[in-house]
Amino acid sequence: MNAPPKLPVSLAANPLLSSWLTFSRDGHVLVSPGKVEIGQGIVTALAQIAADELDVDIARVRMVRASTAMSPNEGVTSGSLSIQQSGRALRHACAEIRRIFLVAASDRLGVAADTLSVEDGTISGPGNVRTSYWELAEDVDLKREATAGASAKAIAQRSLAGHSVERLDIPDKVFGRPPFIQDQVLPNMLYGRVLRPDNARASLIALKDETTRTTAGLVAIVRDGRFCGVVSETENGAEIALQALGKAAVWSEGDALPDENDLASFLKAEPSELTVIDTRPAPTPATKARTIRRQYTRPYIAHASIAPSCAIAQWTGDKVHVWTHSQGVYLLRADLALVLNLPVENITVEHMEGAGCYGHNAADDVALDAVLLARTAGGRPVRVQWSRQDEMSQAPFGAAMAIEIEADLDPAGEIVDWRHAVWSNGHAARPGRATQPALLAGFELEKPFPRMISSNPPQANGGGADRNAIPLYNFPAWTIESHRLLTMPIRTSALRTLGAQGNVFAIECFLDEIASERAEDPVAFRLRYLRDERARDVIRAAAKRANWKPERTPGIGHGIGFARYKNTGAYCAVVAEIEGDEDIRVRKLTLAVDVGEAINPDGVINQIEGGAIQATSWVLKERVRFDQQRITSTSWSDYPILRFTEVPDVEVELIQRSELDPVGAGEAAHGPVTAAIANAVFDCLGVRIRNLPINRDSLIAAME
Repeated sequence: MNAPPKLPVSLAANPLLSSWLTFSRDGHVLVSPGKVEIGQGIVTALAQIAADELDVDIARVRMVRASTAMSPNEGVTSGSLSIQQSGRALRHACAEIRRIFLVAASDRLGVAADTLSVEDGTISGPGNVRTSYWELAEDVDLKREATAGASAKAIAQRSLAGHSVERLDIPDKVFGRPPFIQDQVLPNMLYGRVLRPDNARASLIALKDETTRTTAGLVAIVRDGRFCGVVSETENGAEIALQALGKAAVWSEGDALPDENDLASFLKAEPSELTVIDTRPAPTPATKARTIRRQYTRPYIAHASIAPSCAIAQWTGDKVHVWTHSQGVYLLRADLALVLNLPVENITVEHMEGAGCYGHNAADDVALDAVLLARTAGGRPVRVQWSRQDEMSQAPFGAAMAIEIEADLDPAGEIVDWRHAVWSNGHAARPGRATQPALLAGFELEKPFPRMISSNPPQANGGGADRNAIPLYNFPAWTIESHRLLTMPIRTSALRTLGAQGNVFAIECFLDEIASERAEDPVAFRLRYLRDERARDVIRAAAKRANWKPERTPGIGHGIGFARYKNTGAYCAVVAEIEGDEDIRVRKLTLAVDVGEAINPDGVINQIEGGAIQATSWVLKERVRFDQQRITSTSWSDYPILRFTEVPDVEVELIQRSELDPVGAGEAAHGPVTAAIANAVFDCLGVRIRNLPINRDSLIAAME
């Protein structure tokens, strides 16, 4: 028997149709998803889905920013899941709403519903009878729960999905209209700053604030335990007051930080929790001729958002309204309620775009800062802007990783057993997911909340440190282990791809080493071990487009990398072309990607291009620096990122599979690009780099 139909996950969690969509009197469709725009183009793709299912022109669709006051609770925008979760929910909701309106139109017009058609929101039928969504809107009550019976349009009936349309969020950015929270000015607004020590674990011993109180425009000095801040009438006044407060503060020494030049030893020596992620026993005993073992490392990586984090908060009595670029407005609200000891209905959290994201950066932390400072503002809104130094030292980092892979080879050099072990802090400490808050100021109050030790999402949700640690290749046997550290001297949480970048880097480079020892072409070697035809297709497509493998040219190298993100998401293969001299320069990246149905092909290509360029920056340049007491990479000179002059040529071939459900593309490229560059370095220089980033220092170390 066929299983009864089920609602998409996000719609099942938020079944009220009116929370997803309403019709305005002026002829627009107001769509209110729970996912947020963070530069990935999700508002455009969701608008395409809604316009398709409702049969309206996309120009009529107005995307409403997520807010806890009205939007469905879709958790957090992360993990390349927006199309899978929000897209499916919205498609189903719109299909049901269309059906409801056709029934209402049938009653009004006196004709059968199956004789009606919809064109740009106008519903017409036999005898030239007609009405519209907007004429019927007052009579149709969408405050009803979705049912599982609605059927979305067949692919052939969709006019927008699968076609590139202009991004809805770009015009504001191009024409200088301020879409970002960093640019917002509310009436009668005040400005706040928060003082923090260089070492996050330092205690505040003394604070003599007499000089600070004489600062022009000062409204308040706020202190609660180690949490200290100022509120001023002006931005400049807040900066001056913060500098004065900083001179008046005496801090203790904090906990010592690890040796940044020997992270693998630190990670392996700390107390940890062992989890066996997956095992595959060999179907038949195999002869082991020898074992190869290699170790790969990734440093701590900063989010390094172009604009530091910012938030605005305003109290009205015992209620507070927060404007934030958080990726999860409901999750942030839950943690704010814990810290403030308020019911959640007293807190409204509204999303605004921020200039940069890529995971759990400081957007949630600065929101609590703003809320705490705004309590002293007499009902006026308070805007808190972090500095570049704050952003680069206080925000969570992507966790450092040490990865060991062993392979047993038979006498013919074939892989008969595979063992993969990861040592890393957890990759998730987002707010709203525990009984204690995960916000920075919450750890600093007079009555502090316990400092959270980052965890890992379960493998069923993609995993954390273990993300993409299970190989997609058809090896006879394997054991995959994760060692999650139970200490956290450096704060970590979700950075784009979580552990996938490190694991794909290790797996794909290790495979290249084995292929090289066998003198076998690395593309052919991978194809031999893959059974998944979609995986084979992207590898072949990338290799063909890159003309794999060009004749050898001195100083030029080529490398391949492949993964399926989370082993359940987008397939991506990359060929990197690099130039090796005093430094490594990535000349060209050729990528092939399969996301199933690509709702907006241009948007998918944008995401893959962006991920490829960001990964290139991670590989060649990015590394959080620190001494025993503090983070030292607190500026762009100390934490360099890829410059425009260093951006490689990027070509993307999209394999469109309209018959398959769509998946996200934002994080698919990072791991394969990382591995492809590292493998190209070996092809060029004959040197294996197993410790990121790949720069002059790591090249010299590998040659020694």
